[in-house]
Amino acid sequence: MSPRKPNNESSIYFGADGWWHGRVTMGVKNDGSPDRRHRRAKTEPEIKRKVKELEQQRDQGRATKAGRAPTVATWMETYLTDIASLKLKPRSLDDYWSKTRNDIIPGVGQHRIDKLQPEHLERMYRAMLDAGHAPSHVLKVHRILSRALKIAHRRRMISENVATLVDPPTVDETEANPFTQEECKAFLEAAAKRPTFMRWIVGVGMGFRQGETLGLRWPYVDLAVELFHPKWQLQRLTWRHGCDNPHICGARLHRFTACPPNCTTHKGYKRGCPKPCTKTCTKHASACPQRKEGGLVFTRPKTKKSQNPVPIPPAFIPYLHDHKARQEEMRAAAAELWEEHKVVFARPDGRPLDPRQDYEEFKELLAEAGIDDRRLYDGSRHTAGTILNELGVDMPTIMEILRHTQISQTRRYVKGRSHLSKDAMRRMGETFMPPMSVILPRMGGNPVESGPTETRTETPDTRAARSRRRRRIR
Repeated sequence: MSPRKPNNESSIYFGADGWWHGRVTMGVKNDGSPDRRHRRAKTEPEIKRKVKELEQQRDQGRATKAGRAPTVATWMETYLTDIASLKLKPRSLDDYWSKTRNDIIPGVGQHRIDKLQPEHLERMYRAMLDAGHAPSHVLKVHRILSRALKIAHRRRMISENVATLVDPPTVDETEANPFTQEECKAFLEAAAKRPTFMRWIVGVGMGFRQGETLGLRWPYVDLAVELFHPKWQLQRLTWRHGCDNPHICGARLHRFTACPPNCTTHKGYKRGCPKPCTKTCTKHASACPQRKEGGLVFTRPKTKKSQNPVPIPPAFIPYLHDHKARQEEMRAAAAELWEEHKVVFARPDGRPLDPRQDYEEFKELLAEAGIDDRRLYDGSRHTAGTILNELGVDMPTIMEILRHTQISQTRRYVKGRSHLSKDAMRRMGETFMPPMSVILPRMGGNPVESGPTETRTETPDTRAARSRRRRRIR
């Protein structure tokens, strides 16, 4: 009779089914019972190797938790609902959900997270690129999935984050296309014909983001000391269900079949027909009677640095006083229809400007000013940073005005101009280059023609003479 093995020691035995079996104690389960992992193999050396591998994972703290690992779809839903929602801003969380529903779950959602392989991710990325997605979009999907798998690895649900083994597509940085000083003047001349003139003065002249400009409120504008305090920003957030059963709540709007090729229902949609709903669709929260956390709302900027006060150019102060007086006239004219939000740039009824309409107005002003199409960011922050640099402002000061956390980020917002480069090289040449009179002395108005010169380093000896001299030396 063999002696009894000590507690928690691994065991290997040959079973009646013709397989070798190994059992390793990894710890305890959530209910307190022993966590005994099982492995099997055809040969004894192979089962010993598998048992030893499990023991090493246990001793090094790399062993996964007991129980069946969830699928990628299940884990992503858990991650976004219970983990990421505690840290991410609302707009960022909406973006995570969108890319999870549209890309991650259709691509690798049915794989278990402990069975996911690098090849699965590479095939998904390749399919996304072939479908026309930009490399930057694929990179964002990769980062979202990698972050979720990192949390799963940290909690010992998987032994390795396979996303770290995959090289995502390379993304070329989008080149900035800011306004020139002449284009700035033309743009603002076109904007001066509209009641939103001051909105574009602040956006272009001070480099404010769109949300910061539209979310600027009078209590955070100090005209006495000439300071803007961008403590809030205006954003459009996705509505969320406030009811108990979102799927039933949106039943009236569910659409499970794709639109026909010549769909007229969504003819005005810029992004085309929406995708069909899933069988467990929980969207359409905008129609929920108890909807919440959506629409145009005031939110805090992303970083604390973004909330730093910004000096107002003294030339803007009279225009701001006049703008405030005209807004008081609008409030009196609207009477009881006025909705008080204390925003600096308001509609005739007091509500904040709609970011979508603001974007459309920017495009209209570009056409009126005769400026080629470009991004709103190019016409605001990139323009402010570039013109400040042209005016001779140093990079740390530009960083403070744009409220960046790192100066490397500021350098990406400042674009060099060719005429500045030419001027700099002209001054460089004037500094180092001797005058023409020294290099090319003139005689009668024509430069002196210099003939061939004779070198004094050549020896007159022949090759034979040099050989005889070397033999004598030896």
